[in-house]
Amino acid sequence: MSFSWKRNLVVLWIGVFFCSAAYSISIPFLPIFLHTSLGVNEHLEAWSGISFGITFLASALISPYWGSLSDKYGRKPMLIRSGYSLAVLYFLNYLVTDPYSFLALRVLQGLLAGFVPASIALVATNTPDKHVGYALGIMATSGATGGIIGPLIGGFVSHLWGNREAFLFSAVVVLIAALIATFFVKETNFNRSGERSHVADDIRLAMANRSFVTILGLAMVVTISVMLLEPLLTVYVLQLGASQQDASLSSGIIFSAVGIATVLAAPQWGKIGNKIGYSKILFIGLLGGGIGNLLQYFFTSLYGFGILRFVYGLFFAAVYPSLNALIVKVTDPEFRGRAFSLNQSSTQLANMIGPVLGGFLGGWIPIRTVFIINGMALLVIAVLMKTKFAIQAPAKESRDVKADHSTA
Repeated sequence: MSFSWKRNLVVLWIGVFFCSAAYSISIPFLPIFLHTSLGVNEHLEAWSGISFGITFLASALISPYWGSLSDKYGRKPMLIRSGYSLAVLYFLNYLVTDPYSFLALRVLQGLLAGFVPASIALVATNTPDKHVGYALGIMATSGATGGIIGPLIGGFVSHLWGNREAFLFSAVVVLIAALIATFFVKETNFNRSGERSHVADDIRLAMANRSFVTILGLAMVVTISVMLLEPLLTVYVLQLGASQQDASLSSGIIFSAVGIATVLAAPQWGKIGNKIGYSKILFIGLLGGGIGNLLQYFFTSLYGFGILRFVYGLFFAAVYPSLNALIVKVTDPEFRGRAFSLNQSSTQLANMIGPVLGGFLGGWIPIRTVFIINGMALLVIAVLMKTKFAIQAPAKESRDVKADHSTA
């Protein structure tokens, strides 16, 4: 390639970092923003869950259309489109004054989003096959790093100026991501004369690959389980004794704990996965994540809860990189970009279901009980994966490994 795939990877890593940071600067504090700035006093948990989930629902519904356009016109135009659109929408969030207008903006944000999946697709299709797994693993650390920095920045901004001003910071940060995509990203491995893929055909191909369908199911259920807690953590921090004035800062630190653990642990899990197989690493991550969630039920100290969230993150850091690595192993190179696109759609749908379900659960039962539900769900998934998926994966993985060695 005339344009170094490593250089492209660095550029896209930076862009995804800024985009992920922009999201996590303001979004984790939606419950407080709804309550203090938009006047939501009743059913706050439900409002928070809907506000989180409605964006992902819109994104899940529209992503096949954007994927079709990216097949025809390239992934870089999708980066530019989504980057500048999100910058405008974050700014409009700063101006909103009622919860219904805010929900409308959240829908638009889902319809016009796509910076991160477009970046992943561009990396997957512009990186040599033997380096795709490595490159996608590096991209995963970009989102995690942005998830660390964003809540900390958002917590300080909300603490010093207010939750509304955090949206201004998000607008500026995502604008930087859009500028990076405009001037520094280069897409070389793209055939504009190729036929535009059809979603129905992609789904049929995917359904014919049972291992891939199983991975999609695992990713979706795991994401729903994790996202149950997304709209509830900030409210739970208040229940643990944090003052309303300091809740944003405390929540930002706790949100970042899992991200810090992910950045520290994910590379180590990757090295172990190369030796013993990603199916085993996935099982360990699910098992540790399930136990970690169950233990969080018993910690009522704010500091103890934060430490346990970090320990939980050390184990759960193995889950998503393992799922991505398994997708690479069980799909053909020519289908791999579409495979990650389908995975993104299923994950976005799970991102919608999880917060909405969690928001309503938080209104019906104590938030502490949701940790029990989440932990049990992850443990059940681990057992199912061990007894069903792991039986099929090794043969497929061994074939792929042999193929990789023969073509290296």
